[in-house]
This record gives sequence, C-alpha cells and structure tokens, in this order.
Amino acid sequence: MKRLNTVLKEDGVRTDLILLIRTILATSKEIAFRVGQGELAGVLGSTMNENIQGEVQKKLDIIANQLLKDILLEDSSVRTVASEEEDHAVGGHPDGAFIVAFDPLDGSSNIDVNGQIGTIFTIYLARDDVPFDSDEQFNQPGVSQVCAGYVLYGPSSLLVMTTGGPTRCYTLDSTHGGYLLTNQQLEIPSQSREFAVNMANYRYWDEPTQVYFDKLLYTSESFEKSSIRWNAAMVGDVHRILCRGGLFLYPQDKRVGNDNGKIRLLYEANPLAMLVENAGGKATSRGARILEIAPDDLHQRVPVTLGSTEPVDYFNDSALG
Repeated sequence: MKRLNTVLKEDGVRTDLILLIRTILATSKEIAFRVGQGELAGVLGSTMNENIQGEVQKKLDIIANQLLKDILLEDSSVRTVASEEEDHAVGGHPDGAFIVAFDPLDGSSNIDVNGQIGTIFTIYLARDDVPFDSDEQFNQPGVSQVCAGYVLYGPSSLLVMTTGGPTRCYTLDSTHGGYLLTNQQLEIPSQSREFAVNMANYRYWDEPTQVYFDKLLYTSESFEKSSIRWNAAMVGDVHRILCRGGLFLYPQDKRVGNDNGKIRLLYEANPLAMLVENAGGKATSRGARILEIAPDDLHQRVPVTLGSTEPVDYFNDSALG
C-alpha cells in the first residue's frame, strides 16, 4: 500500500500544499487518539457554551478546534483559518499561500454515544485583494478549492480526500502512524435506493418535499425496497454514499433560521460536494450546483441534495421542478 506522501507526489501536488495537508493530518491523529480514549481522556460531555451557530459545544469540539487552530496558525503557509466554532476568520501569516477552513468535529452530538464523528477540512489559495485576516478571504466558490477532505473516526480512522483529481480513501495505520492508500478511486454508483434524511423534520418541509417522501415511503413502486439511513453526522452519511451510493438530503424548512437549511456552505457543503463530484456523483442546492455558489458570509447555510446522480436528479425534478 502506498503512503499518502507518495500518492500526492504522483498526483503532481505542489510541495507546500503537501506539507500543509500533512500538518492537518498530524492533528487528526491526535484527535483520533482522544476520540478512541473517550471517557478515559475526560473528553466526553458538554460545556456551558454555545458556538456561533447557537449549538451547545461539546468538550471534544473545543479541544479539536483548538488543536487545529494552533497547529495551522504556526504553519507559515497559512494566511488565514476559519472554523465552524469561531465567530470570524483568524489571521495567520500575511504572506501565506493558503487559507484553511474546517469543521473540527462534524456530528458532535454523537460523541457521548460513541457514534460516527469526523473532521472536515478545505483549502483554498489566499486572496491578495483583501486583508489577510478578513472573513472575505473565504468568499470564494467551491470550485476554487485546491484540496478537500475529511477524517472519519471509527473502528478505523479513514481519510477521504481529493486535490482536484480522484477522490481517494486512506486508512490510518496505527503501527507506524501514517495514512496508507486503501482505495485508489471512490466511485459512486449512479443508482441507489438508500436515503440519508432526518424524517423528524417532515412537518417543517414545504409541500413538494413532503409529497416526494410520501411517494418514497408509501405509494410509489419506483421506491420499493428503499432504505432510510441517518447518522446525525453528515460526514458519516456522505462516507456511506461515497462507498456504496445513495442520496443525502437536508432541505430548507419553515422553522425560524432554517430557511436555508442547516448545512454550512464553507465547512461542510463545499468540501463534501467536491469529494462527491470527483467520485462521479452530484451535489446541488435548490437544483443548482453547490460548487458554483458565490458565498457572502463565513457561516452561510444552504439546502443540500447530494449523492448518486439518478436520485439527485429525480428529487430536483420532482420536488423543485
């Protein structure tokens, strides 16, 4: 099995980007260790604080965020970082070539029940037309990402990443502490009858979305033998889709503040959309390609429909048509 460094060099990735990726992954190994220790490391439970999203922070959320922020700000190639847990972008090195955004622990509601959680990250080239520490550094569409990936913590720690080419999967080898290539190219099947959606939100969806799921659950023969899966961690649901196909949905709804859904464009939708597209799938928001959305806010949210091409198209045609 090839080491990560070897694969990146063979893919023609520039050296400073390789070094930055390795910096991020060094922190992921520390997070993986603490996740594996659980209560033994004293990292379970919630704090009394809320993040910028209005969500109660878990202890491990704060630890993971601080680990990533500290190590990235020490890297001279990093101009600015942004985190789902921070109000604003944090300036690093004014001459750094890259900016990095991350969700330190996606699915943090699963921490205390030993469920799926992961770290999502994305890297862009820094902008020279705005201050180095400005939120506007991240006002770039997803197509401008030079790297996107996540680390999924579980029975094994998996890195899924693209630097513009194939979406590849690596496994952390605890015997030597490095990521080894275990899937040269993930390919999403074009058809699937698996759905990842929080059905508890049905009452808040608009009528076309409700009608779509009425057909899926009760009436349409085309949805016969469909299965609904829901991890409460987007990174886990998308990983399953990358491995065997399916559809992930998080629509907008009628609740206050949810008119654009709950998925963050910068920290979740864009990096996962890039991984899905580079594995042969589709990623859309209200029928439009996610990667072409022009962002206007660091914590912007978007409705998300992504996964296998046929169910994505079917949902967009029937519920948005």
